Order: sequence, then C-alpha cells, then structure tokens
Amino acid sequence: MAAKFVKRFQSYSESDKQWRAREEFLLRNLDDFQGENEMDLLLALSMVWANHVFMGCRYSDQLLERVMSMAEGIEVEDAPHFTTRDDIMKQRR
Repeated sequence: MAAKFVKRFQSYSESDKQWRAREEFLLRNLDDFQGENEMDLLLALSMVWANHVFMGCRYSDQLLERVMSMAEGIEVEDAPHFTTRDDIMKQRR
C-alpha cells in the first residue's frame, strides 16, 4: 500500500535507478512524517539526498547529516563519485 502511495512522487526526469533509491528513502521514513505538511518535508529531504548522491550537490553539513542518517543502509549500485575543488586542491599540496 505504501509503495503505491509513494510511486506517485516519481519525477519524470528520474532514472529507474534513481527512483528505486529515492523510493526506498521515502518508504523507510514515511512513518516518521505523518503530520500536516510533513509529506512535503519528506519529499524535499528525499530530493536533497538524491541530488547529493546522484549529482554531487552540496548542502550544509547539518542537512547532509540528517539525510544521510535517514538513508543509512540504502545501497545505491554504481553511485557516481564526485571530487570537489577542495579535494583537488588538497591533492596538489
């Protein structure tokens, strides 16, 4: 039942791999976001997590800590690895 409910939140631009990972994120955390406007918050957090994992987007440490703990144990096959400018500069020293 929950899987059918969250399926409607799949974005047209998401690949199947991205959707499966974000769907798992949503399903794992759905019970913790049942209040008014809570689904919007969960959807936003799922997009933050997906954007970080799949596109390398950066967010505040506090926000990343939150979404990474919410996603703990979700395994993403062939997740891209991103190198930041800071990482490159550290390697040159």
